[in-house]
Amino acid sequence: MKTQKQPTASAAPVTSDVAPSPIWSLAMPPGPDRRVKITKEYAKHVARDAFFWTWPLVNIYNKRLLAEKSKGLAYAGPVPAAPLNRIVMLTDYVAPDERIVACPNQDVAYGAGSLGLEKSPVVIQVPDFGNRFWVYQGVDLRSDSFVQIGKMYGSTPGFYLLTGPNWHGEVPQGITAVFRASTNTGYIVPRIFMDDTAEDRRVIQPLLQQILMYPLAEYDGTMKSVDWNTIPKLPNPATGEQEIIWVPTESFVDTLPTVLADAPPLPGEEARYVQVLAVLDAAKNDQQLKTAMTEGAVEAEEQLVNPLFQSRNYGQQLPHNWSTISNEAAFGTDYFTRTAVAKSNIFVNSPRETKYFYQDLDNDGLRLNGSGNYTVTFAKGQTPPVYGFWSLTLYNKHHFFAPNEINRYSVGTKNKDLTANADGSLTIYVQADAPPNEQRTNWLPGPKDAEFSLYCRVYWPKPPVMNGSWTPPPVERQK
Repeated sequence: MKTQKQPTASAAPVTSDVAPSPIWSLAMPPGPDRRVKITKEYAKHVARDAFFWTWPLVNIYNKRLLAEKSKGLAYAGPVPAAPLNRIVMLTDYVAPDERIVACPNQDVAYGAGSLGLEKSPVVIQVPDFGNRFWVYQGVDLRSDSFVQIGKMYGSTPGFYLLTGPNWHGEVPQGITAVFRASTNTGYIVPRIFMDDTAEDRRVIQPLLQQILMYPLAEYDGTMKSVDWNTIPKLPNPATGEQEIIWVPTESFVDTLPTVLADAPPLPGEEARYVQVLAVLDAAKNDQQLKTAMTEGAVEAEEQLVNPLFQSRNYGQQLPHNWSTISNEAAFGTDYFTRTAVAKSNIFVNSPRETKYFYQDLDNDGLRLNGSGNYTVTFAKGQTPPVYGFWSLTLYNKHHFFAPNEINRYSVGTKNKDLTANADGSLTIYVQADAPPNEQRTNWLPGPKDAEFSLYCRVYWPKPPVMNGSWTPPPVERQK
């Protein structure tokens, strides 16, 4: 087979307005003297800090460990369960009992799979989606995007190669583009828009069957397919009310060295890494230090990470109590935002792909609660400006879908029966009980007497969304 060199694509760099120190070299390793005795309180302090900024990395690494146990393509309850370097696609919207990743959506047919690129580069297939919105998300161990494949990029049908940081092999003929990750561990999430109609569910199936990922050795230039309806269905691994625990504090100290080895320090992180590794080294032969480090992880989880599950505690503050961020999937050394997003809503797309707006409060600053009735009214011509589509999703206090009598968890472009008001505006009725019949098509059901949150997703946003001149309207509690 003939080979050809292909350009390597990479994510845009994260810039900083902080100039390097004029004595930069003095802050570089060797760092701590490992012969020096350290105290338990210091070990606890270092672990407390490390738990916070490595939480997203450990999260994604532990997802990889689960994939390594998978025996073949399958569904684990309502979610994909693929071996390493493979993906499984859903054939419909994700089911309400999903508990693997918080804040799922019912706008797209999802796929998911973990990467272990030191084992092999992988080929990912792109069928011809025509005019349908689609995007393949690919993130590294830090949850930063390294893949740009989707409708907004003008990507063409074909085969795309994903490699690890140290791969230098030949690119086979027929590969459209190459994307190199900065870490060997990562995660892939294809998203394919689907209307909420039986007809579109039928039409989309042949496309979903051609979305595959496999090791480079299996590439032969032909478009492979899998009928996802035929793969095994395994028991649901997570049936509680909350998301499965991906970063257990009790194993954090043992996991951290492997995670840091897979994610080399970014510029400026060298001293941070050396400090953590020195304490980990000291704890290898000192159980008291290791116990202190675990205690630090527990404190960080309770005091630092868990509060960030509430989106009102982070982000850029917008009118009417909405919030957003602007460095989605390109966090760099923004440790606070990276961990906040990973805790509350991991695997967000980059801003060009999707903009997210978060809401926990009504326009008066009171917590959203199903004991009240709310409206969200988009003025005429002021629904989210998109090249793709938009949605408004409701989540319960655990950031999962709130069961309701009509099995509706979001409204937006996918709904073909939304009814405009006489003046051209569009009102969404957010409440637990069904509204009058004339408002029923615009009803977004909420939980009875329980807290909830709203997320507005804007897929392939237009400039007013990107530059901040458009933001969502208020969530008004009806008096």
